[in-house]
Amino acid sequence: MLEEPFATGHSQIHCLDPRLKVLFAIVYSFVVALSDRFPSLFAALGLSFLLIGLARLNIREVAKRVIVVNGLILLFWLLLPLTFEGVALFYVGPFAVTREGLLISARITLKSNAILLAFVALIASTSIATLGHALNRLHIPEKMVHLLLLTYRYVFVIEQEYQRLVRATRIRGFRSRSNMHTYRTYAYLIGMLFVRASERAERVHQAMVCRGFKGKFYCLREFSFSGLDFVWSALMALAVIGLGIVEWT
Repeated sequence: MLEEPFATGHSQIHCLDPRLKVLFAIVYSFVVALSDRFPSLFAALGLSFLLIGLARLNIREVAKRVIVVNGLILLFWLLLPLTFEGVALFYVGPFAVTREGLLISARITLKSNAILLAFVALIASTSIATLGHALNRLHIPEKMVHLLLLTYRYVFVIEQEYQRLVRATRIRGFRSRSNMHTYRTYAYLIGMLFVRASERAERVHQAMVCRGFKGKFYCLREFSFSGLDFVWSALMALAVIGLGIVEWT
């Protein structure tokens, strides 16, 4: 099963209505992505750290995800200052490191980390099943919601099928090398994985139809706004408006 290390907790953010968390995460991400001034970006990053603290998440687990994302962002720091046109600050061999390239790399870093931390605090603090039903209540197309829930439920099953196929090839003496036989074997393995996934999907669909499935997943939990949700809605709205004021005034 896919791990959900942040989905369980007793913080106020965990107790918020998941629909509210999804809406704020989307609006907040758009505002941060459209921001360009450093004061607003630093304010957004600080707000994201505040959300992480209020959610009482495991800092080590959060750091693991931040490190992975920043490992990719490091590529921007290596390429953009050397390729982006602008005022040259210094030279690395024949390449000029430009001021504009460094600034855009810094903006990408701040935006990415702010959005990532906000999503970890708000979205990852909700289980996938609850998130799917919340999206359904927000009138996201049911087919997309079903795809999310079924992918979450069966992706680990497909991974198990892949491991069985890999073990079967090793039992038959297969060893990975850089030759056509290896490439052909992996192509056959991937093709067989798709065949088995298709067969399993057909069996799952037939089983669901036999149990009365009519294209809708029912949730035993009814979402409703509480006093805490109204308070947090006001605070989140003020935070987003504040970022907008810092950015566009």
